[in-house]
Amino acid sequence: MLDVEEIDWQRVQRTAYLIHQHFRYEYPGPVRELQQRLLIVPPAVYGDQKYLVHRLDVSAEVAETVNEVDEFGNVVIKLSNPSIDYSVDFEAWIVVERFTGGGPHLLSGDILSDARYREPSALTQPDAALREVAVMLSEGTQDQSLTLAARINDWVHDALHYEHGVTDIHTTAAQALELGRGVCQDYAHIMLALCRQCGLVARYVSGHLLGEGGTHAWVEALVAAPEHPGKAMALAFDPTHGCETGLHYITVAVGRDYYDAAPTSGTFQAPYWVSLRCARRWGQFHWSIRMLIDFHRLSYE
Repeated sequence: MLDVEEIDWQRVQRTAYLIHQHFRYEYPGPVRELQQRLLIVPPAVYGDQKYLVHRLDVSAEVAETVNEVDEFGNVVIKLSNPSIDYSVDFEAWIVVERFTGGGPHLLSGDILSDARYREPSALTQPDAALREVAVMLSEGTQDQSLTLAARINDWVHDALHYEHGVTDIHTTAAQALELGRGVCQDYAHIMLALCRQCGLVARYVSGHLLGEGGTHAWVEALVAAPEHPGKAMALAFDPTHGCETGLHYITVAVGRDYYDAAPTSGTFQAPYWVSLRCARRWGQFHWSIRMLIDFHRLSYE
C-alpha cells in the first residue's frame, strides 16, 4: 500500500494516476428525460498535467452523448437518458500524468482582465466581515501578488475548522466564515472572496488530491508573469491544508465558484417532487485514486 506522506515529492519528476469514480443516483420512482452533466474528465493539457485516456460506463440506456468544452475550458460530458426506473450508475476510469521541469503554468495575459475572475460570483459575494479582513490582509502588500495570495491562503486555513455536514453546495463564503466551519469548497470560496476583494484575479479549481477519498477544491491566483511579457501565470493554493499545491493534485475543472465546476449536475422529469442529496457515501458516490507505479511512471532524479 502506497503511503502518500512517505513520498519525497521534491524528487519526483513524473507520475501518472488512475482515477476511479462511481456515481449512483437513486429515485423514489421512475423518472423521464434525464439530462446529466458530468465534469469529470480533465482538459487535454493543463500546465504540467496531461490527460491520457478515460472510460465511462452508464448502467441505463443512453439516447445521446455529447462532449463539449464550456466557456471556462472545461470538458463537459452531457448524457440523455429517456427513462430511468429507480437508479442509474455512472462509473468512470481516467488516467492522467504530471511532470516537473515545465516552468510556471502560463496563460494568456487577457485573463487578468476577465471580469468573471475579478468580480464576486454567486457564492463569493463579500459581506462586511470579509471586506474588513481583506483590508487587513492587503496592508503592506501593494504590488506583491504572490505575497498577498500566500497571506490570504494562510489566513483562511486558520479561520475555519474542517467539518462535514454543516454546509452544503449553496453555502456562500460569508456564511461559511460566520460559521467558522466547513469543507474544502468553503475554504476555497472564502479565499476567492478575499482575493477578489483585495484586487487579485482568482478562480475556483475542482479536482483530486491523492490520499483523499473524494473530489477536492482549491484556488488559483492569476498574476502577471514578469519573465513572460503578455502572459499570466496560475499560482495554485490549497487553503484547506494551508499550502501550495504539488504533483499530487489533479485539476479537472475551473470556474468562478463551485457552481461552474460541479462534478455532477442535471435535470429530469417526474410526476412527484424529489430532492437529490449528493451525499458522498459508499454505494452512492465513490472515488478512488491510485498512482500507477506499476507503469513505472513515478520516476526520480
